[in-house]
Formats: sequence, structure tokens, C-alpha cells
Amino acid sequence: MSLSRRIADLFRMKVGKALDRAEDPREVLDYSYEKQLEMLTKVNRGLADVATSRKRLELQLGQLNRSAETLTGQARQALSLGQEEIAREALTRRAAVTAQITELQAQQQSVQADEEKLKAASERLRAKVEAFRTRKETIKATYTAAEAQTRIGEAVSGISEEMGDVGMAMQRAEDKTAQLQARAGAIDELLASGALDDATRPAGRDDIQAQLDRISAQGQIEGELSQLRAQLPAGRGKDES
Repeated sequence: MSLSRRIADLFRMKVGKALDRAEDPREVLDYSYEKQLEMLTKVNRGLADVATSRKRLELQLGQLNRSAETLTGQARQALSLGQEEIAREALTRRAAVTAQITELQAQQQSVQADEEKLKAASERLRAKVEAFRTRKETIKATYTAAEAQTRIGEAVSGISEEMGDVGMAMQRAEDKTAQLQARAGAIDELLASGALDDATRPAGRDDIQAQLDRISAQGQIEGELSQLRAQLPAGRGKDES
């Protein structure tokens, strides 16, 4: 399995766990971005380690090349002095150094290839992380705006429902007021037309009967006065009259 595939699988696994824990998508996006940054940091550290190994191999190759050159010079010097055995020993050692150089060069090429792969993976991952960051901020801004719009809509809806209840109450109050006004107007019209008797007037009596009652009461009073005069001593009632 390639390195990029392992990183992708790890990312999906951890993001899936984050989705299970978090409810706010903005938190999920921020968490995902942090994990991507962590993976990018790990890749860069691995790239730095590989680069360090390559540099160490380069230093070792430099030392071995210098050693091979030294042994070659020593072999020439020994031959010039007629010391063939010493020259042979120097060349033997140079052959061993050359074999090491060949082996290290193969390792260097392998490490350098790994470094190039990691460098390319790091660049691709960095580009993806940057693209994700831009998209993340866009989604967060859109979500925040939608959330605010939803809250405003819910508030307006609640006010509308409340105003609807208030409107119904006002309508009932207006209807009841109109009924009372109509009833009061009808009563005034009936009183004005005489269809309804005044509450202070005795039931069953009219103006003529009232006059007759007053005349009868006056006659009764006059009769009582005559009786009182008759009961007075003789001559007194006449003097007073």
C-alpha cells in the first residue's frame, strides 16, 4: 500500500470518529483541518529524516572517495620507491573502498528516490490541505449565514404565530364591542319610541290614569278636612276660617 493511500485511510478513519462525536459541522471541519496539518507535519518530518540520511551518505561517500584517492597516491609512491608489496596493499585497500563506494552510491540513489517521492507527496498534500482550508472557511461562512437566517426565520415565524393569536383576540374584542354598541343603540331607539316603558313609571299606568289618581287623592283629602272641622268646638272652625 502506498504512503498516500495509508494517509488517506488514516484521515477517513479519524474524520469518521470526529463526525460521530461532533454535531456542529464547523467543529468537524476544524478538526479535519487540524488532522491534515498533523499529517502534513509528519510527512515533512519524514522528508527531513530522509534528507538527513541522504546527506549522511553523501558525507560518507566523500570520505570514501578521498580515502580511495589517498590509497591510489600511496600505491604510486610505493611503486616509485620500488616497494611493490606496499603498492599492492594500497591497491587492495582501494578496491575494498571502491566496493563500499559502489554500495553507498546505490543506497544514496534509493534514498534520493524516496526523498523525491516524499517531496512530491508533501507538495500534493500541502496543496490539498490548502484547498481544504479554503473550502472549509467557505462552508463555515455559509453554514453560519444559514444558521443565522434560520434563527431569524424561526423568530419571525414565532412572531407571526403570536401576532395571529393577538389578531384573533382583537377581532373577538371588536366583534363583542360592535354587538354591545348595536344593543345599546337598539335600546335607545325603543325608549325614544315609547315601545319600552320608563323603569320609574308604575307598570300598567299611563298619563290619564295618573291625573285621575291625583284628582281622587285631592277629593279624599278634602273629605278628611271636612271631618276634622266637624270635630272642632262650635264656632271655632268658623272663626279660623
